[in-house]
Amino acid sequence: MTTGTGGPVASFSVWDYVVFVGTVLGAAGIGLFQAIRGRKNTSSDEFLLGGRQMTAVPVAMSLTASFMSGITVIGTPAEAYRFGAAFWIFGISYAIMSIITAEIFVPLFYRLGITSTYEYLEMRFNKLIRVIGTTMYIIQTALYTGMVIYAPALALNQITGLNLWGVLVATGVVCIIYCTLGGLKAVIWTDVFQMVIMLAGFVAVIARGAVIQGGLGKIWDDCYQGGRLNLFDFDPDPLKRHTFWTIVVGGSVMWASIYSINQSQVQRYISCKTLTQAKLSLYVNMIGLWVTVSLAVFSGLTMYSIYKNCDPLTNGDVGALDQLLPYLVMDILAAYPGVPGLFVAAAYSGTLSTVSSSINALVAVTVEDFIRPVYKNLTDKQVTWMNMGLSVFFGFLCIGMAAIASLMGSILQAALSIFGMISGPLLGLYLLGMFWRTANSTGGLTGLIVGLVITLWVGIGAQIYPPLADKTNPLPISVAGCNRTQDLNYTTLAPWTSAVTLTPLPDDRPALADSWYSLSYLYFCLLGTLVTVIVGLVVSAITGGCKQEKLSSDLFVRRSDLFCAGCGKDSEASEPEINEKAGSKLKGSNNAGFQDPQFNIVEKDVEKVTKM
Repeated sequence: MTTGTGGPVASFSVWDYVVFVGTVLGAAGIGLFQAIRGRKNTSSDEFLLGGRQMTAVPVAMSLTASFMSGITVIGTPAEAYRFGAAFWIFGISYAIMSIITAEIFVPLFYRLGITSTYEYLEMRFNKLIRVIGTTMYIIQTALYTGMVIYAPALALNQITGLNLWGVLVATGVVCIIYCTLGGLKAVIWTDVFQMVIMLAGFVAVIARGAVIQGGLGKIWDDCYQGGRLNLFDFDPDPLKRHTFWTIVVGGSVMWASIYSINQSQVQRYISCKTLTQAKLSLYVNMIGLWVTVSLAVFSGLTMYSIYKNCDPLTNGDVGALDQLLPYLVMDILAAYPGVPGLFVAAAYSGTLSTVSSSINALVAVTVEDFIRPVYKNLTDKQVTWMNMGLSVFFGFLCIGMAAIASLMGSILQAALSIFGMISGPLLGLYLLGMFWRTANSTGGLTGLIVGLVITLWVGIGAQIYPPLADKTNPLPISVAGCNRTQDLNYTTLAPWTSAVTLTPLPDDRPALADSWYSLSYLYFCLLGTLVTVIVGLVVSAITGGCKQEKLSSDLFVRRSDLFCAGCGKDSEASEPEINEKAGSKLKGSNNAGFQDPQFNIVEKDVEKVTKM
């Protein structure tokens, strides 16, 4: 069969299975090694935060790898193939996100020495808001992780022939093993190994594609002719899916919500030795994100160059957009035994790193936010066993959530939509607490609820009534060069066809479908953040926010936090008690800094609300 003309492709060889299984076992082996090496230190701080002794580079690679889930490996090239290279503009969003997180959020969280991000909500507002914030995070993470497990398994099931649910359960079990035994150190060092594997997978696709097409210049020229390189669409219409403004403005806020307050990410950078290392890890991670998104998008452009005259989706060779890259891999790399196995390992490495970081973060917030406040006298050994038991529980919960994920459409967009709908209002709540002293717990809670209701309304509406093509702007594709193969049937396509054909007939669409529900999914997070802040400030003003008793300045962003110069010796010398506190074993609301009656914020806040 000539490459790029459609039809069935080769299946996995013995060497592919050897490479794939070897990579997965290698990842599990790193987790076990870290577990054996760290047997002597079994404290909760060691398990959940790597003993706060990690350095910037492995943490940065781990931050990048957990973002590079199987959804990114498979979804981003398909996005570039169908909609063009506009996804590259996310590079600007990553830079803005890194600056916001490193200069505003990291100094604050590091200063408070917290384990769970949501401890801050109790310190600044009250216990109820902390519990609601943690619950929202657990629901969001379990749903997202289910999608991360399901999507690559389904797409790769087509080319490996492995049983879909068998692969899903195996993926979850491997993650459970090294999360349970090794804790955060195992997760971070495994992520470093997996990131190298993922980048190698992209490079293999691009290199082989360039050889087949006659060089990178030919690929670039094909994409230019096919309209794939029109990056900068400055149309301000908020209903258009991807424009310069939706990606830079909406995308920056969305990624800031993921990196600034998402426990999976925060847990990594507060595991660094010093504040300087924590900030540095975010800037190194930014470079990692640039490399990743560039390779992923260029893989998609390579795929377009090869299939410009025969789209496998229209031709019936694959059943969904997200199966395009696995199809391409078997089409162009099957002649090299072991290389398709490396690619499948790359996608699964993405899945493993995300699932393992999610499990570790879910365990951290459950222990810190639900168990420790109730059972205050637990020994370190009891907490360690509880950490392990919860790792197993959340591992199986995420596998269960994969079934729900099977009902959603494009995996890349669905995943980012989930983050936007839930993280947006939460980000608004944190900003309200960090920047406005007048914000009180009544205003914060009201703003959070209103913001969440509005983002869920628009997000679920968009899932039921997807925007029409004039807002999503898919680019033209052709089947003129195909060997006709529509009669092919793949048993794996049934779940995809049910997911993809959710769009109802035009006459069923309500009036809101082409306006409110067509809002770009990248604006969900911005919408939630703005609604939460505005409603929170108005309600706080009405309910006496200006009359609150004085709160500790530790809970607010300081001018000295906003410049990297402040993360050097000067700031360390000026605040020795804070550095001592952050490095101590005392964490969060149990911290010595918050036992002084002058700063007993939580009790004061609860008392104030009760009086009101």
